[in-house]
Amino acid sequence: MKKIIGKKLNMTQVFEDNGTVVPVTLIEIEDKINKDEYKENVSVKVTGISKGKGFQGVVKRHGFSGSPASHGHRHDLRSPGSVGSRFPQHTRKGKRMAGHMGYDKITFKTKIIKIKDKNIYLKGGIPGARNSKVEISI
Repeated sequence: MKKIIGKKLNMTQVFEDNGTVVPVTLIEIEDKINKDEYKENVSVKVTGISKGKGFQGVVKRHGFSGSPASHGHRHDLRSPGSVGSRFPQHTRKGKRMAGHMGYDKITFKTKIIKIKDKNIYLKGGIPGARNSKVEISI
C-alpha cells in the first residue's frame, strides 16, 4: 500500500454524463501516479490536518446550547454551566470544556472522480487549508 503525497489546491465542481453536479477537491500530485492502482471511481483514504481554530468556547467547540438571554442571566450566555458535582470534589476526566479546536490529523474515505495529468479530482471536501499536504492511499 503506497501512499501518494499531494497538495490541496482548491474546490470546484464536475458535471457527470447524466447532468448531476459533483463537488470535488483538486489535488496536485508530487510523485508519479501508478495508473493500475489509482483509477477513476476507486475508493481511497485521504489523510490531512484540519484547519486550526484556536481557543474556542463550549458553544462552538462542542455545540452546547448556551443559556437563555433573559430571566436572570447577564454575563453567562455562552458559559458551560455546572462543571462537576459535590462528590467526588474534582472535575471528572473527559469533561467537555473550552479549549483548543482544530489542527488535528483526520482520515476519511472518498472516491476518485477524475485523473488528469498530475491532478486528481476527489469527491467532496478534504481536510486542511489550501496548499496544505495530504496523503492519499488505497
